[in-house]
Amino acid sequence: MEKVSSRIAALEESQTIAMSQKSRELAAQGIDVVNLSLGEPDFFTPDFIKEAAKRAIDENFSFYPPVSGYKDLLEAICGKLKRENDLTFTPDQVVVSAGAKHSLSNVLMCVVEKDDEVVVPAPYWVSYVELIKLAEGRSVIVPTTIENDFKITPQQLEAAITPKTRAFLFCSPSNPTGSVYSKAELEAIARVIEQHPNIIVISDEIYEHINFVGKHESIAQFDSIRDRVVIINGVSKGYAMTGWRIGFSASAKWIAKAAAKLQGQQTSGVCTIAQKAATAAFKSDGQTTRQMCEAFKRRRDLFVKGISGINGFKINVPQGAFYLFPDITHFLGLQFNEQVVATADDFAMYLLNNAHVAVVSGSAFGSPYNIRLSYATSDEKLSMAVERIAQAVKLLR
Repeated sequence: MEKVSSRIAALEESQTIAMSQKSRELAAQGIDVVNLSLGEPDFFTPDFIKEAAKRAIDENFSFYPPVSGYKDLLEAICGKLKRENDLTFTPDQVVVSAGAKHSLSNVLMCVVEKDDEVVVPAPYWVSYVELIKLAEGRSVIVPTTIENDFKITPQQLEAAITPKTRAFLFCSPSNPTGSVYSKAELEAIARVIEQHPNIIVISDEIYEHINFVGKHESIAQFDSIRDRVVIINGVSKGYAMTGWRIGFSASAKWIAKAAAKLQGQQTSGVCTIAQKAATAAFKSDGQTTRQMCEAFKRRRDLFVKGISGINGFKINVPQGAFYLFPDITHFLGLQFNEQVVATADDFAMYLLNNAHVAVVSGSAFGSPYNIRLSYATSDEKLSMAVERIAQAVKLLR
C-alpha cells in the first residue's frame, strides 16, 4: 500500500520551489520568463573559494569527516564570529550542517518537545512552520505590519508567550521582507526573553552580509540571554555558495552536543570539499561579500523606484537581503477576461501567465496580502520585470 507517514503528509510543499518550477516549465516551452521567485544570489562563487575546493580534491579529502565539521572549519567559524560580531564561541559550540535549513531543523528537533510552542513573527521564511511541525511543536504566529517594517514589537512578543512557549524564531535581515532589526530593537526583545528563562532564541542570520544599514547586529550580543541564543548562519547568501550546502549553528554546548548526536544518526558530516571551500570563505577579508552587497543595494534602489511607480503597490524599503514584499491589497477583487484576482496566490499566477514574471505569493510566508519579488538578478531583467508588471496590472478592472 502506498501510504506516507502522517508527519510527512502534513507538510506543505515549498511554494518558492513550486513557483520556480512553474517558471522553468514555461521557459522550456520557449516563453521568456523573468524569474523573481528565486532566493539565491545570481553571482558565481568567488574564485579563491573554488580554488580551495580544488586543492581539497587534489589533497584527497575524500573520507568521512567528523560529524560536526573539520576542526579548521569550526575554528574559522569561531574566528568569523569574533572578528565580525564580537562573539566568543569555541569549536565545541558549533555544528556544521548541510545548509542553514538543516542547521535549523537540527536545533528544533533538539529543543522542541511535542506540543511545545514556538513564537514566529509573520512574515516568516516558508520552512519555519513546516520544520516546527516536523518537530511536533506548534507555531504561534504573530502578524506584523508594513507600517512597522514587518518587525515584531516587545509588546507583541510578551503577549504571545505562554507557559508552553519553548522558543522564539526570527530572521534578521529578513526573508521575505528585507527588514533589519536595530541593536535597540534587539535589546528590547532581549529584555522580554530575560523574564522567561525556559525560552530558546533561534536567530536566523543567513542574510547577515547583505545588509544596507551598516554593522550587522546579533541578539546573541546581550549577555543576559547569550546562553539561550542559537545563531543559524552559513555561506549560501553572503558568499554566493547556495549549491555548496554549508550552514552552521552556534549555541550553548548542550544544544551543540545534541545537534551533533542527531546529525550523527542522519547525514553525519557534510561534504568534505564543500567544508574546505567554506573554510576559505570564513577566513576571507570580506571584500567579495561587500562587492555583492553594493550590487544588491544598487538593484534595490532601482527596483524600489520601479515598483513604487506602479499604482496599487504599497512597499517598504528593505534594509537587507534581496527582496521586496509589497502589499497588493489594491488589486484583490479585480479581474481580467473574467479571471478574478481574489488572493495573493491568484495575483502571483496572473503575473506569471500574463506578464511572464515569476513571483511568490505572500501566503507562503504567512502574509496573504503580499507578494515576494527577488531582485537577485540583472538590472536589465529588473527593468523588464517592472515594465511587464506595469502593463499587466493596467489590464485589471
